[in-house]
Amino acid sequence: MTAGEPRWNMSGTLFEGIECWAERKATLSIDDVKQRVLTTAELLIANGVQYVRTHVDVTDPELIALKAINQLKPILQPYLDLQIVAFPQEGIFSYPNGKDLMEQALEIGIDVVGGIPHFEFTREYGVESMHWVMDFARRHGKLVDVHCDEIDDENSRFLEVLATAALEQGMGPKVTASHTTAMHSYNNAYCSKLFRLLKKSQINFVSCPTENLHLQGRFDEFPKRRGITRVKELHRAGINVALAQDSIQDPWYTLGNGKLLRELDFAIHACHMMGYEDLATALSFITDHGARVLNITERYGIAEGKPASLIILNGKDDVSVLREQSDVLWSVREGNVLLERQPATIRQSVRLSSQLRQDI
Repeated sequence: MTAGEPRWNMSGTLFEGIECWAERKATLSIDDVKQRVLTTAELLIANGVQYVRTHVDVTDPELIALKAINQLKPILQPYLDLQIVAFPQEGIFSYPNGKDLMEQALEIGIDVVGGIPHFEFTREYGVESMHWVMDFARRHGKLVDVHCDEIDDENSRFLEVLATAALEQGMGPKVTASHTTAMHSYNNAYCSKLFRLLKKSQINFVSCPTENLHLQGRFDEFPKRRGITRVKELHRAGINVALAQDSIQDPWYTLGNGKLLRELDFAIHACHMMGYEDLATALSFITDHGARVLNITERYGIAEGKPASLIILNGKDDVSVLREQSDVLWSVREGNVLLERQPATIRQSVRLSSQLRQDI
């Protein structure tokens, strides 16, 4: 909710987006953050979203955003489950007192430990940050979600470091690699080797198709790469992949609206997943797979003994829901109705008569 403040991201690149945010971050206040969080929460609730993982920038000496969101977390709980990631936007080892700020964030309250190895000053810093993140999360019993290799550089290979640490520490299902857009540029021989490690590690993946398509390929002439990680290939290898909305109207993506069906629509097209079997199971990318990422499978879904939380979409089957980009008609959380929407009514439209059809 900060798009255009204090200026627009004119190049459309990830890196200018970070610069714009750094300028906006300097003017944050508790009330400012709270108002934007509440506006975003209303938008998400209207789209049937009940579980949110938010990456809060902790490369701020005052940790203003983190403090504000922590104050709102219990207030929002009847409507949204909110997981807070301590996200070091400008690096852990490359930002002054980065490790200390992560420690302070833990004291204020976080659920997940984040990282951004490809944005650290050197590869050595990036590798060290991955080991630090994994050790920090293990010691404090936290989940891990890393912005990993979000760059078009085929030499950015911090994913193998993260996956190896997850495997060796037995933390795989609690670890998520987000974006991994560099995988789009890896050669197939390396990916074949990498996938063996990824399967053994059991880590999760999150792709954000609209943002990744928009931000990647910016340094290419033609052909321009799509920049989305290998969603279909990871999924077919038995590796958990979920889709998400990365940005809600911010310097990185102005058009974020919190509609996960749109993310799925973009992924289906960009990742060549329009075969019948792909479409028949596609909704899992924004439902069950996401629950595994959030580590909430024991209370997610419709079954005896689980909370009565569900949404009802306006469609007769999965394919029609995808084709029509259906609205959420009902959102029910623990038996309480959060949203009820009437389907749109067409007041006027040309109707071709049955006689005309017979004459064709």
